[in-house]
This record gives sequence, C-alpha cells and structure tokens, in this order.
Amino acid sequence: MAIIRWGLLSTANINRAVIPAIRASSRGDLVAVASRSLESANTYARRWEIPMAYGSYEAMLESDQIDAVYIGLPNHLHAEWSIKALRAGKHVLCEKPLAPTVEEVNRMAAASQETGGYLAEAFMYLHHPQTRVVKEFVQSGKLGELCVVRGVFNFALRARDNIRLVPEYGGGCLWDVGVYPLSFAQMVYGAPPEEVFGYQWLGESGVDETFTGQMRYTGGGLAQITSSFRSPWFTRVEVIGTEGRLVLNRPFVRMEENRRLTFHPKDGDPQELDVPDEFLYQGEVEDLHRVVLDNATPHLPLAESRNHILTATCLYLSARENRPVGLNR
Repeated sequence: MAIIRWGLLSTANINRAVIPAIRASSRGDLVAVASRSLESANTYARRWEIPMAYGSYEAMLESDQIDAVYIGLPNHLHAEWSIKALRAGKHVLCEKPLAPTVEEVNRMAAASQETGGYLAEAFMYLHHPQTRVVKEFVQSGKLGELCVVRGVFNFALRARDNIRLVPEYGGGCLWDVGVYPLSFAQMVYGAPPEEVFGYQWLGESGVDETFTGQMRYTGGGLAQITSSFRSPWFTRVEVIGTEGRLVLNRPFVRMEENRRLTFHPKDGDPQELDVPDEFLYQGEVEDLHRVVLDNATPHLPLAESRNHILTATCLYLSARENRPVGLNR
C-alpha cells in the first residue's frame, strides 16, 4: 500500500478542517463520504468534489475502496463507530475526546489490538511544530524545575440548540475545549496527574458551561485549567519553571493569527522562539500515514489518550462530589 484511501464518516462541520489536510498529503486520497441518507451524502460529495458517496455509515465501512476513516461524530458515538470501523478493517482517526468514559476507550483499544487496525485520537495541536518546540524546550531544562502549567480555552456559545449542550451527547465545556489545556499539561509533565480537584458551573442545559480544574503531578508540579462557553474567545498557556516561563498566545487553534511563543527568562529580556509554519490539521493526518505505511511509532499513543479521558472523568467526579480525586490508573 503506497497511499491511504480516506472516507469521511459523517458530514460534520469539522470535516472542513481535515479535508485540506488529506488533500495536501502526497500519501492520502480522499475518496468517499458517508451520511445517514444517500441524498445528503451526494450533496456533500458534490460540494467538496469527493468521488464516492454512501447513504449509510455501514455501507462505507463495508466498501473495499476505503483504508481509513475520519470520525467527526458527536462524542457519545465515537466508541461505537470507531469499533465498527476497526472491525470492518479500517484504520481510524477519531475526533477528540476519544470517548466520554475510560471503559469505552478500553473497548476501542481492545478492538484496535484485536484487528490490527490503527486507532488515533484527532488532537491536532499536539502534532503541530509549536507543541513540539515547547516539549523540546521543557526537556532541555531551560525552564529549570517545572512549577505550574496554566491554560485557558474559552469561547461564547450563543446557540442554545448546539450539541455541545446536550448531556447525553457528551456535552460540556471541559469535554469540548477544557481537554486542550488538560492535555497540554499532560504533555508538558509527561504523565497524567496524581490528584485533581474540579469546579463547574452548570447551565440550564445540565452540562458544565464553565469549568476550572487543579491538578497535582508527581514531584509537586501543578496545573490550573479553565474552560468556558460563557465568555469571549480567549486562549493562552503559561509554562512556569524556576528559571523562567514560556507563554503561548495561540496554543491550540488560530495559529495563523499572530502566533507568538515567548520565553521569559529569570534574568534578561524575553525571547521569541521560532516555530515552523504548518497547517494545523496536517500533522494528525501525516502521523496516521507514517504509522500505517512506515510502521512508525505513533506520536500520540492510545495510552496517552486514555489518560486524557481518565483525567477529565476524575475532574468531573471531583466537581460533582466537591472533593479531591486521585487517579486510579
């Protein structure tokens, strides 16, 4: 196999970011889209110039013309359709969060192992050169001993009929945008926290529309995360150590808009760090290609994705019960 033939499982809006990444790759070919009706699939295929359209998800999974699928369905459907795709012989790139429960992630990982199909969480920013620069900078020791990672991702969700506000769909701001600073802290510390404490503001929807979390790591490192659907759009990360701090004004999205990565040393003037330009969604697509075609080690292992979910579920438990929660791995 010299090329991966991709199918889009659903016509979700997030497809618009993944389609250019597949088409920009020399080893990917977008060949199909599936929807819950043939009419919808055909309309979408014409709009995006996709050769094949399927009137059901099952029909596309049964096709021998597809090697990998991108799943951009609502959170509560991730496990079901990832497992079905793996058992149909497809590789899977599933939108974050991988699933709303650790038990579902375990079943997804088991299906991947049983079938030999590759399963990856589509956490695009973790593949971006900026994130790699941060990781290498931290590992170099230039920040000294890590003290605190602080991250925020907020945006105002105006439409009250949005699926992000449906509890049974895996809604909530922590699942939607809070997992970005959560995963960033995990990337920096190289492991999930030992203990967490969460606070949430529940809207009329019944889901968290503002969530803050505290996380404690082995060795005494701390992290503070904030996410919200109630305030204007804002993202920022600070990685604070004994010898200085890194500040990212575009840590997760909109990296083409005046992105800055700045090192503030303990002594001396701030320094802007160079970051190569790359389309934000390109890395996750190319990583699947490398794993499948070159037998490479995945950049984002399933164990790390499982820890994203474990940490988030423990934060939710802490917020409900108003107590610190240790992570039982």
